[in-house]
Amino acid sequence: QVQLVESGGGLVQTGGSLRLSCAASGRTFNRYAMGWFRQAPGKEREFVAAISRSDGSTTYGDSVKGRFTISRHDAKNTVYLQMNSLKPEDTAVYYCAADLSNTLSSRPGAYDYWGQGTQVTVSS
Repeated sequence: QVQLVESGGGLVQTGGSLRLSCAASGRTFNRYAMGWFRQAPGKEREFVAAISRSDGSTTYGDSVKGRFTISRHDAKNTVYLQMNSLKPEDTAVYYCAADLSNTLSSRPGAYDYWGQGTQVTVSS
């Protein structure tokens, strides 16, 4: 079992930056690919980014490519999401998730564990 806790959300102006963190419990963090998703009110959960457990391969949703960067620090059991050039449409609750199968999937159903989410609000 993995417990995930996100932090780093908040209110930022358009064009600003935020770095989200997701801390995982347990000693098996390096067995999981990690992903970030987001969900805005009235919308479906949207894939943001994922990073593999082995070679650090990454993949991004089209709406964040070139602006967001996912990274991980296995010794700290933490995955990060650096968000730059933020836009009002990035406003959402951001969730991190762990995937034992290491598929780097964009489907929420492929992930085994989820955090509780952190709110990001971008003002115009």
